[in-house]
Amino acid sequence: MNNNKHNRGLLFFSTSFYFLSISVYILCYNGQHAMAALPTSLNTNSRWIVDENGRRVKLACTNWVSHLEPMLAEGLSKQPLDSISKKIRTMGFNCVRLTWPLFLVTNDSLASVTVRKSFQSLRLLESLSGIQANNPSLLDLPVIEALQAVVSNLGQNDVMVILDNHISKPGWCCSNFDDNGFFGDKYFDPQLWIKGLTKMASIFNGSTSVVGMSLRNELRGRKQNVKDWYTYMQQGAEAVHAANPNILVMLSGLNFDADLSFLAKQPVNLTFTGKLVHEVHLYAFTNSHDWENGNVNQVCGNVMNGWMRRAGFLLEQGVAPLFLSEFGIDQRGTNVNDNRYFNCMMGVAAELDLDWALWSLVGSYYLRQGVLGMEEFYGILDYNWCGTRNSSFMEIISSIQAPLQGPGISERTQYKIIYHPSTGLCVHRKSLFAPLELGSCSTSEGWDYTPQKHISLKGTYFCLLADGVGKPVKLGILCTDTNSQWETISESKMHLQSKLTDKNRTAVCLDVDSNNTVVTNSCKCLSRDKMCDPSSQWFKLVNSTRSTSSTAAELLSLPNNEQIQEIQLDDLKGNDDQESTTQ
Repeated sequence: MNNNKHNRGLLFFSTSFYFLSISVYILCYNGQHAMAALPTSLNTNSRWIVDENGRRVKLACTNWVSHLEPMLAEGLSKQPLDSISKKIRTMGFNCVRLTWPLFLVTNDSLASVTVRKSFQSLRLLESLSGIQANNPSLLDLPVIEALQAVVSNLGQNDVMVILDNHISKPGWCCSNFDDNGFFGDKYFDPQLWIKGLTKMASIFNGSTSVVGMSLRNELRGRKQNVKDWYTYMQQGAEAVHAANPNILVMLSGLNFDADLSFLAKQPVNLTFTGKLVHEVHLYAFTNSHDWENGNVNQVCGNVMNGWMRRAGFLLEQGVAPLFLSEFGIDQRGTNVNDNRYFNCMMGVAAELDLDWALWSLVGSYYLRQGVLGMEEFYGILDYNWCGTRNSSFMEIISSIQAPLQGPGISERTQYKIIYHPSTGLCVHRKSLFAPLELGSCSTSEGWDYTPQKHISLKGTYFCLLADGVGKPVKLGILCTDTNSQWETISESKMHLQSKLTDKNRTAVCLDVDSNNTVVTNSCKCLSRDKMCDPSSQWFKLVNSTRSTSSTAAELLSLPNNEQIQEIQLDDLKGNDDQESTTQ
């Protein structure tokens, strides 16, 4: 990552946006949402995070900022704490990465100051009035106890908490020159840091809410080096585990937490097992303006190949889970760099079934970089913390909140879903003869991808057939010609290409029309063109073992002889039509 992070949410772009961006105001939620109870504890099993019964728990988190100068979780001047906690769960998140500054627990004068005095000293009188109205019980608590109250309330609403030591001196993060970046910096004494981690871990020892601690956010700066990373991160991990052996211990990488490549040759050496998690960050601006200045397919392939070399390889090693603890985009939809990155990121997040934390929950800040009431355009909540900033974005992000596979997620033998990243939807079959269309991935059929390159409906004779340019794809049982074979092409690895049965064997790619009907069209944006948007043609074949509310057997029972004859005639007619178009 680079030091553009300190400007996120402030950038304005006039470029077009490819998915519908709708800001809606909704009534603030006051009811109860159906929730799963908090796990007793979390552990690790290879690349997975699991509960006390060994069943996978997928972290689908949002970041809640509490490391700025007021040292209070943002938004408590806008809405009651309990309302925010319920809103988090209602939006489908099961955890919060809650940030905190080191000096909160190592500087006694800071830890003992009350919320009221903290806001008064910063002249945040309007925010103080808001807290008085919405959360009066917090006003005269020391700021460390206010943090405990936030953690407790999240737990009461069945939201897990990961405590993230974001910075030492309270304030906005991050840059290469803020003296908070690496061990030995002005505000980053390693022994004081270990003391603070130990104290924070001890405070929450016995808490049913806190399931993990992230030891330090975005190590960076001129002093960073691998040798000191191993020395101090291992010491910090041991200290946290000794103080609170129940929680996960999360280690970030170098270069703004974009680089864990050094772990390929030398894993960390710890005295404990079953608690280590590595974390990584990835934003569009990690790669400057590559997304808007290059061909999107090529940039997606290059960026994600680099990400796999620097961090994603840990998933393949299976030594410890990898937690994407920060990613996100400008929710207004006007930042083309973010928009292009997001489709690519969603495809990878679904394919790898990543644990993740979205930046950010925050709709606005009490005080950020000297600005009162600054709005956070990367925030999923609006300025008043009442409604979501972009309902379309929330629908898309919901598609990766539930686990697809892992220990205990084995209700069905492995199958594939056909995932469409730009909508967060999956390919559906409504009936035997109706066109395929996009729908919720939670009710998607299971598919197989065979060695013959057929995409077949699992448990049936049906395979996916290309029927012509601009025509809906169909299911058929004559799966012997080129229009039944599908290959992943382009550097993004998200174009699914087939060839028609005409004499030219015309190449077409899976696509989606304006009605969400799955069709085939000429493959687009494969290379060079910097302005082309390939998102409608991006699909991922994603492994899953979870149960769905519908199955292929229910929707497509094996046909009788009369239906088979009808399908065969339809297949043959389709092939004849393709051939006739070239004669």
